[in-house]
This record gives sequence, C-alpha cells and structure tokens, in this order.
Amino acid sequence: MKAGSSIGEWVNERAPGLMPVYRKHMTEYYAPKNFNIWYYFGSLALLVLVNQIVTGIFLTMNYDPSASGAFDSVQYIMRDVEWGWLIRYMHSTGASLFFVVVYLHMFRGLLYGSYQKPRELVWLLGMTIFLVLMAEAFMGYVLPWGNMSFWGAKVIVSLFGTIPVIGKDLVEWIMGDYLPADATLNRFFALHVIALPLVLLLLVVLHLAALHEVGSNNPDGVDVKHGPKGNRWDPTKPADGIPFHPYYTVKDLVGVGLFLAIAAFIIFFQPTFGGWFLEHDNSIPANNLVTPLQIKPVWYFTAFYAIVRMIPSAFGTAVWGVLGMFGAILLLFLLPWIDAGKVKSIRYRGTGYKLALTLFVLAFFGLVLIGTDSTEELIPMLFGPSVDVTSVENIFGRIMVLIYFGYFVFLWLYTHLGWEKTKPVPERVTTHD
Repeated sequence: MKAGSSIGEWVNERAPGLMPVYRKHMTEYYAPKNFNIWYYFGSLALLVLVNQIVTGIFLTMNYDPSASGAFDSVQYIMRDVEWGWLIRYMHSTGASLFFVVVYLHMFRGLLYGSYQKPRELVWLLGMTIFLVLMAEAFMGYVLPWGNMSFWGAKVIVSLFGTIPVIGKDLVEWIMGDYLPADATLNRFFALHVIALPLVLLLLVVLHLAALHEVGSNNPDGVDVKHGPKGNRWDPTKPADGIPFHPYYTVKDLVGVGLFLAIAAFIIFFQPTFGGWFLEHDNSIPANNLVTPLQIKPVWYFTAFYAIVRMIPSAFGTAVWGVLGMFGAILLLFLLPWIDAGKVKSIRYRGTGYKLALTLFVLAFFGLVLIGTDSTEELIPMLFGPSVDVTSVENIFGRIMVLIYFGYFVFLWLYTHLGWEKTKPVPERVTTHD
C-alpha cells in the first residue's frame, strides 16, 4: 500500500491533471443504481475493440497486403505461425461479436430512449462509431483475399457506381483499378490497420466524454437527482446514484467473464459458426473468373444489403436501392428528432410504441435472413418444394423493408401528433434502498 501510494504521489506531482480526470470519470462519476443486464454491452464493446486492436497488430506482422501473397500469408498464419490460428480466430470471431455487442447496445438505446434530450450528441457519436465500424469491418473482410472477399468487394464498391455523373470514376478511385487488385488491398490495409482504428479510438473517447457530461440514462428513463434530495450518505451527491468505480467496474467483470466464456467456446469449437462468421468461399483463393454461387456480405451487413436487393431497380440502375441502404442508416442518426415522445423508457411508453419496436426488430432479423440467403431453404420448408422461392422472397423482403422504414414514419406521427398514451413516470428510479 505504501509503495502504491508513493507511486501515486510521484505521478500526481508530475501530472497533476490526471487525478481530476480519473475522479471525474471513475470514482466521482455517479451512475444510476438501477442498471440492468442491458448495460453490460457498452463495456463489452470496449473490451472487443481492445481485442481487435491487439490481435490485429499480431496479424499484421505476418500479413502480405498484395493480391499474389495475401491469401497465402493468411494460410501461413493459420498453419505455420505459432498460435497464429488462435490469433486469427480471435480476430475473425471478435469482428462478429463486436457487431453482436454493438447491435445489442443500440437496441438498449431504443428500449430506454437513450437518444433523447439531453443525450442527442452521445447518440450521434455512437452512430458515427457504428458507421466507421462498418467501414473498418468491410475493409478487414477484404484483406484475407478469399473468393468471397474479392467478389464481395467488387459488388459493394460497385454500388457507388450508381451515383450519377461521378459514380464510375468514384468506383475506380476507391479500388485504384478496374477490378479489386493490389492497389485495393494496399489502401484497404492502410485504412483498416492505421486510419480507421485511430478514428474509432477518438470517437470512443468523445462518446464516453459526452456521456459523462450529461450522465447515464437508466431503465426508468429518470435522471438521478442532485442537491437537497441527494443520497443519504452525502446530500450533495446525486440521489439514487453510485460511483462508477468500484461498483460498476466490479459488476462489469461478471459480464466480461461470461462473455469471454462464450467467445472462447466459439473460438475453440465453432470458429466459422456454420459459415456465418467465416464463409466457406473465403477458404478458396480469390479468382476473378470463378463467381461464388451466392455473393453476399458477412452477416452483420446483410440487413442493409437486403434493402438494396429488395428495392426494385429503375431505369436500369439500382440507385434507389443504394439510397434506401444509406437512408436506413441515416434514419438511425435522426432518431432524437424523429421521436418526440415525452417518456424515454419503454416501461412507461404507449402500446403503439412497443408494438412498433417489436415489428422493427423482427423486420431487421427478416432482412438478415434475406441478405444471407437463408430464406432459400426456409421458404420450401414452410410452403412446399413447388413454391416459387424468388417470388415469395421478394414479397417477404419488401414487406420487411416497408416495416423497417415504416417504423420511423409511425414514430414521427405517433409522437409529434400526440397519439401516444403513456404511463405515469416515477419521480425517482424505482430500484433503490
């Protein structure tokens, strides 16, 4: 203890500004006492980000960012580098788990209205993290240079070709060639390893700083109180709030332990997760003459990719589908202004909101199934082998697209026109001593 105190004093003398920052964001940051299981996913996202950076550093030590050597270098890592297979699977599984955690973190924001005033900036920064993470994951997916990586890159980058006037030139500028090749790999490697991780880290710091300025939301959507109604130990401290450290740092360790156990099980026993985390076509070297039977992105992009497929092309171009895909993400950014509800938490919101959110989540999963082509097996099972799979899939997919976009339209009408009938909101959080 004495040695620790001496080190602390030594650091504090030379960097006196560090201790106030530590206290503000850890020991003197009062978080609501009623956090539940949904509040694990923020810290888990940070954990996976660290895993991706650390494992990525080790992978770059043996990776060759060239069209002729990329695939073989990944095989070398898997087969000849000591523990290379483990590092690669930690990274590939970590990418999918990152999106699982982030999607659940975003869903918690929808459940409890974490995007509403005064946390609009927190939400916007979080959605920017999501957008940058999608770019980071896409570029990382291309780097192994398997056959699905090649064709996935060609299809996704070609979507920018639908932009009028500049589309064709933009596609060539992104790829650096007429097809994905050495130039594509080199620039994707640079962005994936250096540029985008730096942007992600900066955004995470800003996201946390903005959150700690306005305070955390909670399952009741009720802000903890200050002043004379403060807690019983110190009336100047927030009522129903406890220091983030050590209470929630210790609590988060429980979630971390369970999460690591699940991740370890997947890595050691089912690293490809049946082709969802690592597609079988990516075990084949890239070949611009051999097209995979089904070209599709990895699962965490498939909901948005399905929107492109389900919106009919017009005048020989998929521009409306591409606009729909980007619009589906943009609408999430605009949620703080689309939702004018007077109540934050789903616990006290109207029945219409609960039903709309349920349908929205089901539509998202439906789009994932379409994007991964899982419906090609499900539809014959449900309707018989003689059914026209394409027609049923198109009908189902377009209904899912309408529900997805309809959620935002309904939410605007429901809250701005005063249709929502809410329950009484408690004055204080409901779980306290």
